[in-house]
Amino acid sequence: MSEPNFQAMSCKELHAYVLAHRDDQKAFYAYVDKLYAEATWVEMPPLQSVEELEHYPEFLEHLRKSA
Repeated sequence: MSEPNFQAMSCKELHAYVLAHRDDQKAFYAYVDKLYAEATWVEMPPLQSVEELEHYPEFLEHLRKSA
């Protein structure tokens, strides 16, 4: 059986593949590399309360878009 082309897969396809083939380390690392390359996360310091989210409007906007 030939190995799938992980580079050609979208993040969604690769995520599904990793879930279906949990022992495939090459697929897992390809998925993590792709996530890192796309960098769709928002970094912020730890919050002390929920109210502090008001100081991070870009994070709230990201949450609204992804929901």
